[in-house]
Amino acid sequence: MVKSLLLPLYRLKSQPRLWPIRDHLALWAGLLALILELSLRSSGLHPAVERPYFQYFLILTLVYFAGWPLIARSPAQRAKMLNKDNFYAVAFLFLSALNLATSKYTLIPAIFFPTPDRILAVLVEDFNYLILECLFSSGKLLLTGFFSGALAGLITGVAIGFSKPAAYWLNPLIKILGPIPPTAWIPIVLVAFPTTWTGAVFLIALSVWFPTSVMTSSGILNVQNAYFEVSSALGAKRIYQIFLVGIPAAMPLIFTGLFSGACSSFLTLMTAEMVGVKNGIGWYINWQREMLSYANVYAGLIVIAISFYSLITLFFKIRDRVLVWQKGMIKW
Repeated sequence: MVKSLLLPLYRLKSQPRLWPIRDHLALWAGLLALILELSLRSSGLHPAVERPYFQYFLILTLVYFAGWPLIARSPAQRAKMLNKDNFYAVAFLFLSALNLATSKYTLIPAIFFPTPDRILAVLVEDFNYLILECLFSSGKLLLTGFFSGALAGLITGVAIGFSKPAAYWLNPLIKILGPIPPTAWIPIVLVAFPTTWTGAVFLIALSVWFPTSVMTSSGILNVQNAYFEVSSALGAKRIYQIFLVGIPAAMPLIFTGLFSGACSSFLTLMTAEMVGVKNGIGWYINWQREMLSYANVYAGLIVIAISFYSLITLFFKIRDRVLVWQKGMIKW
């Protein structure tokens, strides 16, 4: 009799809970941040915003994290989602501490450290007008310089890898010019190029050219000679060996060079825009800093972080698609 009465309770206890505290720390940390935001009054030392954007942000993210157990359809998806739960929990705690130190108690200078509400207000209200235009300008400049430098690096690397005369003349040039930081060329670029935009394209291309060239030539030189001997025995000409044997075999190192060049191009882009180019997200940050509009500065930094993260993620997706034959062989 007693056993039959306790059986439903035992079954309820044995079922897995959707939101256990230990597995969903991000959800509870976000809830704590929202409670502190709603329960504590602002100090009044920061400029007010029209809408409580920080509250909106916390509510949206809480809805997302609360839906994790419902979104995960398999144990693998659930494990993948929960793998970063601790990181997101710490991120929520950091945002909550920042909100307390700025909006609620003003423990740090208000002029240099705006509230999360002010930063989110800039992202929402100014994005369609000025930030989006600057982001488009930076993207155009970055892609032009990156593809120009990548193409030049591939040509140089292939020439060094397949031609001894080219290696004789180009290797010293790469060893001399390559280690020089691209930003060190700014004084010369400002007087050698007709516009600051073309000069910025050259600097970005230069930052991509060096690692791409070095890694491409290294990849080709490390291809086993047996591949070329077999292709030559089958009647393959030189152009076939270059494009269908050497370059595909060197692809892992080529992508390594392109990735290194992409990271260098981001730094060069920001520097070029801050010192010369009259448009772009780097120019926007420098301009707002001079006007002491630090909410706009932090908003620009957030836009840069999201944009560059998206580009790197896209780059890795392309790499995984091209190097699908390496899956399981090399850990990236």
